[in-house]
This record gives sequence, C-alpha cells and structure tokens, in this order.
Amino acid sequence: MFCSLDELVARIANGASVALGPDRSGCAMAAVRGLLARGARDLKLIGVPQIGFQADMLIGAGCVAQVHTAAITLGEYGLAPRFVKGIKSGAIDILDSTCPAMHAGLQAAEKGLPFMPLRGLIGSDLMRARADWKVIDNPFGDDDPIVLLPAIQPDIALFHARVADRDGNVWVGVARELMLAAHAARETYVTVERVQEHSLLDDEAMAAGTISGLYICAIAEVKQGAWPVGLAGCYEEDRAYLREYVELAASDEGFAAWMKNTAAVERAA
Repeated sequence: MFCSLDELVARIANGASVALGPDRSGCAMAAVRGLLARGARDLKLIGVPQIGFQADMLIGAGCVAQVHTAAITLGEYGLAPRFVKGIKSGAIDILDSTCPAMHAGLQAAEKGLPFMPLRGLIGSDLMRARADWKVIDNPFGDDDPIVLLPAIQPDIALFHARVADRDGNVWVGVARELMLAAHAARETYVTVERVQEHSLLDDEAMAAGTISGLYICAIAEVKQGAWPVGLAGCYEEDRAYLREYVELAASDEGFAAWMKNTAAVERAA
C-alpha cells in the first residue's frame, strides 16, 4: 500500500479513467506532474464534480482523450486555456454534465447500482446531448417522468490529503466528494503530507472525516503534494505561480515553455 510517488504514478495506466476533485479538494499535483513527465496518454478525466488546474495541465500536455465533468474552471483565474483549445480543436471529447448528475452517477457506483434517478434535468439542453441518460415514468406515481443516470465507476480516484495512518486510513475532513470518489472507484491512490502511527479511526475528532483503508490501494508521502494549488489547513495556493501558468498557457508557445520549465524542476527534485 505504501509506496514512492514514482511507483504510485506508474500504477496509472494509459487509457485509465481518473476521478479528480476541484481545486479546493486536495489536488494531487505532484502526481499530476509525474503523469506529465511520463507522457501519459488517453486518460479519461472524471470531475468530482468539476475539475481545475489538474485537468487543464493534463489536457495541454496531450495526456487526455476525454473529460466527463460538470465544469472545468480555474475560478478567479479565468477560463482554462488548454481545455478551451482542446474542445475547439476537437482534440478531446467531452461528456457534459451537472454537479448533481456527477454526484448521482458516482453514488450509484458507490452503492453497486447500475443507475441513479435524478430530477431537475428534463427540459435542459443536456438531455439532447446525453443519449446515455434515459427518461422513464416513475413507477410509483402518475405522469411523473424521471431521468435515470448510468453509474460512474472510475478506474482510479486520485487526490492529496493532509494525513494517513499506518493502517492505510486517510483523513479528508469535510471534503466528502473525495470520500464519494474513493467509494465509487475501482482503486484509490492518495498522496499525503504525512503518515502518522496511531489510527485515525480511533480518534473521535477525526474518524468521521476518514476514509477507511479498505478503499485505499496506494499511499505516497509527498510534502507539499498539492502545490501550487494549496491544501486547506496546511498551505495557501501559490497565486503568483498560478497566474503565470494561466498567462503562459494562453498560447501554444507559452505552454511549451511552461512544460519545459516543469520538466526541469522535476529533474532537479
């Protein structure tokens, strides 16, 4: 279960579907840089329920074939430039969704169900774009159509957390979307700031926000593993770095320069 960062990244095969959380939810940026350095290909990214810098960087590097998400956004930093270009050029496919629909599909997989019903989608443009969403009559009501969403089961859930223990339990606090992703995915890989000796599940203050080691397949201890995005309770995002990324990624030449610099930093590390 416990491994190096390189070993963890090597487990993520080309073509795998990978669940990633939004920028506020423990981004495994060190692992993402490992995927960039390896030249990963044909990944299918699944937003839980949306994605940010992780996705844009992977798309720009040509690592991604498809995204299934409610949004790809860089928040206050603006549009995700590599994602926008990838969609316009046709380099990547997108399965457009909503936040409730992403959660519902993952919840179906979490519960071992083939689908999950959801209200609020009928009449939206998304219904024309998603042939895999089915409308049925509510069997317990009259004149009450409802949408069935297929289960979303990622091959891998990938995220960064503050702490794990020697039993493989991982604390994510209030980031319940990460717990959902871990429950839904076939395998879960986590980078953490530190590994502690005593069990998180024995601590009443921590247990409710802890993912059982039963769901965790690989853990790598990586200090500052969420940098430059930041990790709640540990360190802030590197605003200057993120602004620079957005400026450079606006052009092919700028993104190539960013990639070259990133590769140099990884070699130095």
